[in-house]
Amino acid sequence: MTRSQDVVDRWLEAFNAHDEGGMRSVYADDVIFEAPGEIRLEGTDATVEYALGWLRAFPDAEMRIESQLEADGWIVQRFVFEGTHEDTLAAPTGDIPATNRHMAGRGAQIIRVEDGKVAEDYLYFDQVQVLTQLGLMREPAGHR
Repeated sequence: MTRSQDVVDRWLEAFNAHDEGGMRSVYADDVIFEAPGEIRLEGTDATVEYALGWLRAFPDAEMRIESQLEADGWIVQRFVFEGTHEDTLAAPTGDIPATNRHMAGRGAQIIRVEDGKVAEDYLYFDQVQVLTQLGLMREPAGHR
């Protein structure tokens, strides 16, 4: 039996290597994926395409895990996604053209592993932080 941690480690390695095949290999065929902006996807193709959209927009992107918890097939990770916005990013509200700005955004994800594959992946990140770092939104009042 594959440990949940091993599956998630393989996913992170593939994501940071921008390895589409590696990412595909860890997702269940009927994976459920959710992200900010009311995004709910089902299936490997749609889930991997979401990740690839970010990797295309941030070709030097890397995700660093800051902390994590594991229990009964579930893994919760707190992370930093860092990269330079060099290509169009598809967003729920419309495409965001390249800003050529560097971003380091915090987020968390909750992942359920079943039968050696990621069966559910719930991604959370601070959309205001992303938009302000990309220069698309003013920093919140009192922030400095």
